[in-house]
Amino acid sequence: MRYRGIISGLGIVAAIVATVGAAWWLITHEPKAAEKAGHKPPASITLNEAKLNEISLTPEALARLVISTAEIERKPVSLTRSFGGEIVVPPGQSIVVSAPVNGLLKPPSTGAIKPGQAVQKHAPVFDLLPLLTPEGRANLTTSLVDAVGQVKAAMAQRDAGQIAYERAKRVFDSEAGSRRAVDEAQAQLRVAEEALAAATARQTLLEKLLGETSSGTAAPLAIESPRDGIIRTLSALPEQQVPAGAPLFEVVDLSQVWVRVPVFVGDYEQLDEMAEASITALTAKPGQTGVTAKRINAPPSADPLAATVDVYFTIDNHGIKYRPGERVAVQLALNGERESLVVPWAAVIYDVYGGTWVYERTAELTFVRRRVVVRQVHRDHAVLVSGPSAGTKVVVAGAAELFGTETGFTK
Repeated sequence: MRYRGIISGLGIVAAIVATVGAAWWLITHEPKAAEKAGHKPPASITLNEAKLNEISLTPEALARLVISTAEIERKPVSLTRSFGGEIVVPPGQSIVVSAPVNGLLKPPSTGAIKPGQAVQKHAPVFDLLPLLTPEGRANLTTSLVDAVGQVKAAMAQRDAGQIAYERAKRVFDSEAGSRRAVDEAQAQLRVAEEALAAATARQTLLEKLLGETSSGTAAPLAIESPRDGIIRTLSALPEQQVPAGAPLFEVVDLSQVWVRVPVFVGDYEQLDEMAEASITALTAKPGQTGVTAKRINAPPSADPLAATVDVYFTIDNHGIKYRPGERVAVQLALNGERESLVVPWAAVIYDVYGGTWVYERTAELTFVRRRVVVRQVHRDHAVLVSGPSAGTKVVVAGAAELFGTETGFTK
């Protein structure tokens, strides 16, 4: 019986060894059998250390990938640099409306207004029921005199702005000035016109109120929005009694916004002051087209702790795409041009470590992966710091497929 157990055990071991041997034979001989049948692998990787990044395709694989190439060029390019920017509200586009006299607030007949709601010019935001004492009437007269003075000062600023704008326009039409000077003069004129409109509205309201209180027929005053915009804040609520001069609400116009760009003082001298900027989201992909922004002269500002100076640009925002305080990426042009290697952006691939590569075509079926260092991406081209020499043919369409074939990440 003991010998039978030993013989049975040996038989099991022999069966296992035979099975493993058969499997090993199939694994080692199946590729050869496939090659004999005419089925060759689509590509081969050179295991020679000197040619480690080289890949050779079969004619069938080359036809299936439909690979196209382009030459690396060396040409002068305008360099840019990316900075972080912040969306801010331009001066004069945010107005705080205050109570002209003591009174009790009531909601307008059109319904209560909420923060964030869009309003049109002259739209009622509150109704104010005046609560005037003899002393209040005296204060009202004083306020009217002050309002008349503000209107006259605003008219003088408006007239000066109109003269400056017309002068800048004439100089520009004679090809002796710049378009930026015209835009700046027009912006200053717009601010002066808005200030005049607000001062005139206050004067009209006080005159109406003073006339009604003198005749004893004072009625609720409509506190209207001085411009088209969005209610940014509400500092008072209906059924609340407010004193004269108390802030009621703030309306802001976001159809035009500024972009504040803090620039390190060491980089400021390298910027092209006449060039426009490109505004994109912080998550924008390289080469993505952004919104064009014009450089403007704003009140100078800087941050001594960060050693930065602020540069301002203006962009159209009628669709309210950008909001005050939002962070954006800003591409600024640098002075002059520089000879650099340029390659189509589609030819550049990334490895798992973030390295950038291109595939050089060295023969009809042979491709070699070459290291490149990208300085910047401009539209559909990449500007290189280093890489293969000019005239080298690199793969544009099919580079990702070659990389997958080389690394084994293929479908």
